[in-house]
Amino acid sequence: MVYDYITTGWNMQNISLYVHIPFCARKCAYCDFYSVVYDKHTADAYVDVLCAQIGKIERPASTIFIGGGTPTVLEAPAMRRLLRCLGKLSARGAEFTVEANPESLTSDKMGLFLDEGVNRISIGVQSFRDDKLRKLGRIHDSRKARNSVLAAAKKGFRNINADLIFGAPGEALEECAAEFDEAAGLPLTHISCYCLSYEKGTPLYEARKKGDVAPIEDEYAAQMYSYAIDFLPKRGFMHYEVSNFAKKGYTCRHNVNYWENNEYIGLGASAVTYTGGDRMRYIPDIKEYIEKVSSGGSAFVSSEHLVGERKARETAAVKIRTVEGINFRRFREKTGCDFMKLESGAIRKLYEAGLVKFRRSKGRRSGVALTKRGFLFCDTVSSELL
Repeated sequence: MVYDYITTGWNMQNISLYVHIPFCARKCAYCDFYSVVYDKHTADAYVDVLCAQIGKIERPASTIFIGGGTPTVLEAPAMRRLLRCLGKLSARGAEFTVEANPESLTSDKMGLFLDEGVNRISIGVQSFRDDKLRKLGRIHDSRKARNSVLAAAKKGFRNINADLIFGAPGEALEECAAEFDEAAGLPLTHISCYCLSYEKGTPLYEARKKGDVAPIEDEYAAQMYSYAIDFLPKRGFMHYEVSNFAKKGYTCRHNVNYWENNEYIGLGASAVTYTGGDRMRYIPDIKEYIEKVSSGGSAFVSSEHLVGERKARETAAVKIRTVEGINFRRFREKTGCDFMKLESGAIRKLYEAGLVKFRRSKGRRSGVALTKRGFLFCDTVSSELL
């Protein structure tokens, strides 16, 4: 089985490991990630299965990321069990992140994280305005959002991210700018900014379809994003990927691994693994996941093998998202392909549209990167490179 060789020493290089905790106190209106309402019995059984899988992995992890869902809905015994299993894989100097929501991030849980080696916390703040939080279907208020960041810093976390959403219905540029300003004034080392999207199957999508909510104009959303990429670097947050800003030395190493198109192992319902050229996705159903893994069967619902030019194109499509862009020499070393021969048609089109620019070294083209306009249309650029 594919699962065997990714967990039993096929390649003893360090790996990035993602663990999906698909439980929430309540589903947010905009969220299309796989998650269900928290149930203790199911959650305990799920953590048991995860720990059994983690115990089979022999590759040390240079980054570990527990995401969701809402990992902080897990009760202390289950969370402690999971963290201790993961801690056995943590390489020296590893980045160990847990996602958290303000309403379930308690002092005791933060203490538990620190005791078990977690050194980075990512808080789903989303907004510092009560009216906006209600529109997004969040269950915390602005005070809790603000205080969760302050409490994490006071507890001892030195690497704290906050997720922010901009472009909510009726939001004005001045309101958005005030939120970026407030975030920059908090003890954060990293800020992730995402434009609100209306994903099919979400309550927000249905509300839009019925005419109950109206998205802001694309022009206004673009102004908000442009403001972020101009303002946040002035406050010490380097723009290093489309949606991500970090203080010096605090880029998210786990996510950088994705944008480099390097290998990673994903565990949990709906999680994705990518190793040895194989990309596999686990079934997005907790009960089936538990049953299949417990019985020794395969819980993968899909798989594909990526090699040659297809793998190279995917590398280009994710790497272009970074401010650094694509270095032609490194791209050839990584993929075996000449970037301009592989992507000449797409790059010509994107360059003429003002979405990409060439980087030069010693008078010669050495790479390609997004322009400011390109960042506004990053999904378009990535699609062209695939």
